Amino acid sequence: MSTNQKKKRKQTKSKRPARTKAVREFTAGGMVFRRVGASDIDILMIQDRLGRWTIPKGHVEEGESLEQTAVREIGEETGLTKLSIKDKLDKIHFFYRKEGKLIYMTTHVFLIEALGDTDTLIPEDSEGIVDAKWFDRAEALKLIEYKDTERLFNMGLEKLGLA
Repeated sequence: MSTNQKKKRKQTKSKRPARTKAVREFTAGGMVFRRVGASDIDILMIQDRLGRWTIPKGHVEEGESLEQTAVREIGEETGLTKLSIKDKLDKIHFFYRKEGKLIYMTTHVFLIEALGDTDTLIPEDSEGIVDAKWFDRAEALKLIEYKDTERLFNMGLEKLGLA
């Protein structure tokens, strides 16, 4: 290859768009359940300001473990205070845009049992939570709009022996 060809190659501009570097963010939350009778459960879901039903979750704060984040965020978003982590289910990865920045989010999801007074739910409006409700298993699975969340719900049901 001649020197001219090498120079020509170096000067050719790529047709691919420049890669945008994503900002990493970490959240934690849970598939929260309460026992109903001896052999069934209800599943807690929150409705966001876009009308989608999903799991309670939020950003990890400095010095906080993933488990601490999950419990704190569930408490903030729903008012539940007596929570027992039973197992870690998995994590979800996704991209989204916020204020012109590309965000790469990793959400760690735990299987969490709500204890005590589970009837009183207080959706946290300042967190963008429109509603919080308990649903039976079948209804909760129908309301899920994200495949990853459905997969995690099924994992949770399997761990509880209800799949």
